[in-house]
Order: sequence, then structure tokens, then C-alpha cells
Amino acid sequence: MEILQRVADLMQSRPVNFQSAHGGYTLAQKGRVVFDSGQAAFLKAASSDETAGWLRTEYAVYSHLSANTKVDFLPKVLAWEDDGTHPILILEDLSAAYWPPPWDSDHVQRVTDVLSRLRKIEPMPNMTTLESYRDDLRGWNKIAMHTGSFLSLNLCTPAWLDAALPVLIAAESSVDLGGSDFLHLDVRSDNLCFLEDRTILIDWNWSCVGNGMFDLAFWLPSLHAEGGPVPESILPNSPEMASAVSGFWAAQAGLPPHGSRLRQVQLTALKTAFPWTVRALGLPPI
Repeated sequence: MEILQRVADLMQSRPVNFQSAHGGYTLAQKGRVVFDSGQAAFLKAASSDETAGWLRTEYAVYSHLSANTKVDFLPKVLAWEDDGTHPILILEDLSAAYWPPPWDSDHVQRVTDVLSRLRKIEPMPNMTTLESYRDDLRGWNKIAMHTGSFLSLNLCTPAWLDAALPVLIAAESSVDLGGSDFLHLDVRSDNLCFLEDRTILIDWNWSCVGNGMFDLAFWLPSLHAEGGPVPESILPNSPEMASAVSGFWAAQAGLPPHGSRLRQVQLTALKTAFPWTVRALGLPPI
């Protein structure tokens, strides 16, 4: 009730309906709010210090990007309030937008065009670097030390893994993470939608600066899993990126809690990222 009262004060309109949104991987309170004026909006409210930090980052990104008059791929910010503990971010209602899948070639091209435009935007000062995530992208190296969780997924034999690990580790270790590109770093179907001629990316709290092609690399396995093209048709000749992406998912998908929504999402991405890596590196079929 306290949050809804703050929302009413910010919007100068009384909320008459709130529908909580499910999905995603944070504990932030979020959902669609309808006001007595008839307007609707999407509410995100922090529920912990961690989610408060994420919301502040997200709002900072919106403020930075919206200063660029050519940026049309953000949800519109309707209100923001930071009380020092539980920030509130109110965005435009996108419930009428098209949220894939299914995908077609036009929608795929629109996303790749937006990511290309994003890469060219001046990064924010003191922005997190993609390089700072290098340890997270050494998944095959982690698997080499503890193979059990990955092998429990039954995606390859122990003999195949033993023979391939040196090649996989070498490839992920040599991946280029540097650069001055602006990255979203969490591109997937539940973080993007299409509203008329706008292609909109949401949830910007992981944004960083570095090699912008990683936005493509991390999106492509889930795109293919949802009926889109094979990753190398969009990002060819990228064995190092494929290895880093597949290793990232491989090191997590077999961990407990088994069968959770998060692990299922990771496994789905892995089941397309892993074969992509095998093809890109010319490894024996799995």
C-alpha cells in the first residue's frame, strides 16, 4: 500500500488495479498499474539493497540514452523517485506491444539494427566494463575442474569432453572483451518487444562498455532456440565468442536447484550455444 501511495503521488492519479508481473530473475516488485484516469503504466520498485542498486543503474542508463534524440528503443520513463531505500521507476505500458517468439526475418533484423546503433552511442562515465566479467566467461575452465554438473546434463560423453576441453578453454580465454561500445548485455526475448515502428529493449541494469558484438553473441542461442536462424548466420567466424557464451551457460545449467525456471532457461540457451561452439571450432560432433 505504501508503494502504491507513492505511485499515486508521483503520477497524480489513483491506482485502481495492479497486476503483478512474473518472470525475470530479480526480486524487484513489478507489474502493470491502471489509474483512475484510464492511463496504464509499468511499475518497478526495489525490494532490497541489490534491486535498489539495479534500479538506480537502470534509471541512469535511461537518463543517459534519452539525451540522445536518435534513441527510440527505450521505454518512456513516466516517473522516478529515490527515497534512499526503495527507489520507484514507472515506465510506459508496453502490454499492447508484440513480444516474441515467434520470430520472423524482419523482427530479427530490427533487433540487430538496434544493437548496431547502440554500439555507436557514447558510453556513460565510469561504466562497468565487459572485461570485468571475464571470470564469469571462463565456464569451460571451471568445468574442467569439476565436470560432474555439466556431464549430468547428458549433452556429451566424458570422453568427448576430455578431448575437447583444451580447445574450448583456449578459445574462451582468447575472446576479445575490450572496446568502447555500449552494451545492453541482457538481450533476450522477454527483454524486447515491438510497438509499431519501435523496437524496444527493457531492463538495462546490466549495461556495460566493451566489445559490443557480445550483445549479439549472447542473444543468438536463445533466438535460435525460439525458432530463429542458427547463430553463425548472423555472427559468422566467431569461435571465441561462441566458446565464451556456451561456457557461461554450461557452467551454470547443471547446478542446483535442478529444474528451476532459471536452470531451464540456461539449459535451453546451452542446447543451441554448445552445438554452435562445436561447429565454430570444428570439433567432432557431440
